[in-house]
Amino acid sequence: MSLELFNDLTRKKEKFVPLKPGEVSFYSCGPTVYDYFHVGNARPFIVFDVLRRYLEHLGYKVTFVQNFTDIDDKMIHRAHKEKITVPELAERFIAEYNKDADALGIRRPTFAPRATEHIPEIIHTIERIIANGHAYVSNGDVYFDVRSWENYGSLCKQNIEDLEAGARVEPGEKKRDPLDFVLWKAEKPGEPSWESPWGKGRPGWHIECSAMSSKYLGDNIDIHSGGVDLMFPHHENEAAQSEAASGSGKPFVNFWLHNGFLLIDNEKMAKSLGNFVTARAAIEKFPPIAIRFFMLSAHYRSPLNFTTEALEQSASGVSRLRNCRSDLEFAFKTRTGENANFDMNAYKNNLAELDTKFHAAMDDDFNTAAALGVLFELVHLINTSLKENAILPAEFFESSLNALRVYDDILGVIGCEDSETETDAETLEIENLIQERTQARKNKNFARSDEIRNELKSRGIILEDTPQGTKWKRELQ
Repeated sequence: MSLELFNDLTRKKEKFVPLKPGEVSFYSCGPTVYDYFHVGNARPFIVFDVLRRYLEHLGYKVTFVQNFTDIDDKMIHRAHKEKITVPELAERFIAEYNKDADALGIRRPTFAPRATEHIPEIIHTIERIIANGHAYVSNGDVYFDVRSWENYGSLCKQNIEDLEAGARVEPGEKKRDPLDFVLWKAEKPGEPSWESPWGKGRPGWHIECSAMSSKYLGDNIDIHSGGVDLMFPHHENEAAQSEAASGSGKPFVNFWLHNGFLLIDNEKMAKSLGNFVTARAAIEKFPPIAIRFFMLSAHYRSPLNFTTEALEQSASGVSRLRNCRSDLEFAFKTRTGENANFDMNAYKNNLAELDTKFHAAMDDDFNTAAALGVLFELVHLINTSLKENAILPAEFFESSLNALRVYDDILGVIGCEDSETETDAETLEIENLIQERTQARKNKNFARSDEIRNELKSRGIILEDTPQGTKWKRELQ
């Protein structure tokens, strides 16, 4: 089976074939950096991070672009409220975004462009749209002429008449038609502005993504992703203006992907509704890796309800995965040897069957919930083998640990990367303290033994005494 993705443009699953063999161009909408992002925003950041990882696992060279919206009405309002400049606000919350994204295991994009650093590209894109007859200037504003674009509504699957019923002209707007949307806003007092052929002003929100996507990925890209709430109007407008700018007749995006809403108390989570939880607040309450696990525990297109119980269950799931890895690593050091009764070939066949199931789940519209199920089947297989055999061959440990690393490199729910980034000095120090504690116990110096245990516990190291010796693991954080 090859990778199939549900394309929101066609409303069906399609075989993924990139525009260029071996390469994938991937744009995903990033945050507006006026505040900490909430856990509803975290869902697309995490699930499309997994898709990017899986594409790389399949051997594709992925150019992944995720932007920062660093100029819009919310940015200006927050900066004025705090009596700082918009760039100062952006710097602050871009740093905070990176801090929280790193904690959640979200890998940095290939490019992370900021809108304000791409004003020339934005202006050039607008000029192309005007030249192609799909935009007009009105007293310093520039608007996209929606009725000039016959495919408008093809992504959200609504016709012009239905969309017109919900459209309106806001006070102060100078557009010809309620459906038209702004590409360039004329300068207003107290707002940041840039020189343009239409006078000083600033870009509209939608045009920013089109210009940045075109610069880094070209006029026709493989994948564009984001939350389902962005499908209309943001992505609909992006598609129309990008294709109007290129004039090539080719689609802006081959695969449109949207994740379902994250709910809280079974209602959509949103800052506008006041029922949101920031990722920062969630990370302070729950281990970040448990939040990541939770986001992957349902299919990305399905709604997902954020509850304390669900997060606690996710933390328990992560602990089970991590315990399996630490048990394997400890047993590798203490229980490796020849075992004529253990059928290594049969075990490798079991691993191969699980690998086939894992890839089948991921190839089916990257079904992470099913893939997690396979991961727990692997854990059961490993734990059963450890329980039933006092000694196991080195190949058993090597193949088992490798399988865990491969799946974790895609899903990021075990923390193998964290384990591998521990320095030899750190590991040696911990193991030396454990040896000292073992000797203290032999000498019945229980005060020193307890002192070492408490010292390691304060550093997030949990000890477990077994017949084979003392094993250690990092506390779930």
